[in-house]
Amino acid sequence: MRISTIQAFNTGVRGIQDNYAAAVRTQEQISSGKRILTPADDPVASVRLLQLDQEAAKLSQYKDNLTAATNSLTQQEAIFNSVNNVLQRVREITLEAGNGALDAAGRQALAQELAEREDELYSLLNSQNARGEYLFGGYQSDTQPFVRNPDGSYSYAGDEGQRSIQIGSAKMVAINDNGKQLFVDIGNVNRVETAAATSNTGSARISLGVVENKGSYDSQFYPNSPVGIVITADADGEVAGYEIVDAAGDPLVPPVIGELQANASGSYEIRHAGVVVTLDGELAVDDEFSISVGTGEQSEKRSVLDSVRLLREALENTDDSTEGKLQRRDMLAISLQNIDNAKDQVLGVQTSLGARLNVIESTMLENDEATLINTQVQSGLEDLDYAEALSRLSMQSIVLEAAQQSFVKISGLNLFNYLR
Repeated sequence: MRISTIQAFNTGVRGIQDNYAAAVRTQEQISSGKRILTPADDPVASVRLLQLDQEAAKLSQYKDNLTAATNSLTQQEAIFNSVNNVLQRVREITLEAGNGALDAAGRQALAQELAEREDELYSLLNSQNARGEYLFGGYQSDTQPFVRNPDGSYSYAGDEGQRSIQIGSAKMVAINDNGKQLFVDIGNVNRVETAAATSNTGSARISLGVVENKGSYDSQFYPNSPVGIVITADADGEVAGYEIVDAAGDPLVPPVIGELQANASGSYEIRHAGVVVTLDGELAVDDEFSISVGTGEQSEKRSVLDSVRLLREALENTDDSTEGKLQRRDMLAISLQNIDNAKDQVLGVQTSLGARLNVIESTMLENDEATLINTQVQSGLEDLDYAEALSRLSMQSIVLEAAQQSFVKISGLNLFNYLR
């Protein structure tokens, strides 16, 4: 075979260039620490690395979401603790206000502290996070959830939504609780209205009604409201008992009757279908008192702010007259139970919040493990084996040097060197 001089030169140069490119390629891998510099180096591994990069981005976002959820729920938990402290103090004030030896000045002092506690509670229920979002407004995080009306009552301006955030590929966690569920929809024991008939000849009054058994109230009283209490006489025509009648004044079927027995305070407690009322004062035969499903302040639910407000107003506005004392007695009894209901409501949500924090903690561990495995797989696919690369570079350097030396020798061959 005949080989021209130019062909020999081209072959030598191409060999040097190929060997040089291979050595440079290995040197780039060593400099970067990566085995794969372009997808062409390993197409299958490159596709897998893209998938792992996407998974790493998701895990990074989940980590940020977990941090945000933890911060939000931790702040909410701190607020719950403060709310419980306020409610506990309100409960103590309620018990103190029931002291019969307390004078008007003492009641005003307690009412003044209640006003401070009411403002503190109002501020806590309108708490905001670091981003300026209201915690208890539901989805309406930019709107103040609790508003004080001109008459001193309170309204809820948020909604019943609960914002959630994704913390895993198929896992969501709620990062807030709406104020309606927490602080508005609280069972009100004073959910019935009571009144004495204008035709009564006795001077007795009927207390505010208290629902002491919600199950009986829901199944027996609510469907048959309103009912009446009629005072009955014994054989001598003296006040002796009572009978429960329907709205038309007819006896219930079967009849509901009972004896009137005064308690230690000289009052008469009457219970029917989960509701208890107290009659105070002089009763007369045929006197009638009505009990019906409440509206307005006597609705089924009462917000914790309104419970505190009504208690404060009772201490501020009642005097030491017999009627004032009885009004105070009724409101203190109702307020005490409503405050306990509010505390139970907050405690129930605190339990849920603690469960969510536990889910977040376990998810953090799962995501950390997934991130570690993801990193290990990525490293196995793209990281360079330095021992192998350095050995390869050494071999490629020797081959390049040999190619260069052989090219010099071959390029120096000339036919005229043999004709001299």
